[in-house]
Amino acid sequence: MPASPSTARAINDRLALRLLQQEGPLTAGQLKQLTGLSRPTVADLVERLTASGLIQMVGESGEQRRGPNARLYGIVADRAYLAALDVRLEGVSVVVSDLVGRVLAEASVPIDGASGTGPAVEQAVALVERAAKEAGAEHLHTVGVGAPGLIDPATGELRDTTGLPAWHRRLVAALHERLPGTHIVVENETNLAALAEQRDGAARDRDTFVLFWLGMGIGAAVVLDGALRRGASGGAGEIGFLPVPGTRGFPSATDCEGGFHSLAGAAAVLELARECGVLGRAGEGAGAAGVVRWAVGEVSGGGAGGDVGVGAGAGDAGDVGVDAGAGDAGDVGVDAGAGAGDGGDLAARFLDALADRLALGVASVVALLDPGCVVLGGEVGQAGGDELAVRVAERITRMSPLPAEVRPSVLGGAAVLRGAQLTAQDGAQDELFG
Repeated sequence: MPASPSTARAINDRLALRLLQQEGPLTAGQLKQLTGLSRPTVADLVERLTASGLIQMVGESGEQRRGPNARLYGIVADRAYLAALDVRLEGVSVVVSDLVGRVLAEASVPIDGASGTGPAVEQAVALVERAAKEAGAEHLHTVGVGAPGLIDPATGELRDTTGLPAWHRRLVAALHERLPGTHIVVENETNLAALAEQRDGAARDRDTFVLFWLGMGIGAAVVLDGALRRGASGGAGEIGFLPVPGTRGFPSATDCEGGFHSLAGAAAVLELARECGVLGRAGEGAGAAGVVRWAVGEVSGGGAGGDVGVGAGAGDAGDVGVDAGAGDAGDVGVDAGAGAGDGGDLAARFLDALADRLALGVASVVALLDPGCVVLGGEVGQAGGDELAVRVAERITRMSPLPAEVRPSVLGGAAVLRGAQLTAQDGAQDELFG
């Protein structure tokens, strides 16, 4: 049955708007070519969308031809302002952008949960308000929030998860109170990282893949046939609780110690580095990503040196301070094997041991889901690069009959904030574009 005229107009308008969002400003002729619509139909939709305030003339095409140049039309970027938040255990980062994703302001603030729930929430909300003011946004249309923990699929809010600070859950309610009329969208941080890697990063050519988040905590995001899978309770991908060999016990319903987290979390990576004699060589105070980055530099001949892990990492600050792991803080840099053996050999030994551990989790996911592609994400996955990804892939080839390409993250720790920004942008455009 053919669509009614009003339905056809809505479909055509949405198609044109999506093309303008993806391609940037276009002429009416380019819209005709890309949509396959007739010239009169394109002229009508351009007039209609201009009158509605969704698009405007932004310039001319600059084509060299007789007569006037063709007009370029683009989305009215300031029709809506958006914010994206990356909520970590130790702080919050925010980006404010317009409807087409142009960043107008960005900021971050460390938050000490020991100061109390109220002060922590006030710091985070005030950060958003200051960034919005700096961007010139009187009203935020949509705010995308990425946070650790489980998201209740029924309410879309953070569940009361053991181990997460109380201010995380209170923050969402405070945003609703302080930003009336603003849409607040909350999503698990690992899921957002996967969306960002699929749109802009390592999985751009994949509609089915699994992202392993390797950072202070461990998580996974599952994308099957182009759709993010959250599970019945919102907990799909909680791989930190996966029972694996090589730990001191089993995880519990409230604690992932004894699960895969005990082998691949930041503290475990740092303890492994100590055991392999590389922790001291990576630099005093190096986080997990800094140690891995140093090892990759040594193995690849880049001569990363001992200062690579110093201040390591934007986004890896959460691991600094747990580097002594199960050992003595005083041993780091002495007992860690500084001066013993060749740095390249020690680094290779460390990366091989880390790949052995990661392969346990990756092989389990490959056997269950057959995703064909696994992205090693987070700060540690990005730091490991191809050197770590190749090692994990070699082990998966031996452990599983199912083919699985292993890729390093392109976006690393920045993926959560980018995913939150994309989620806010998509949500706002869906509502405004109809």
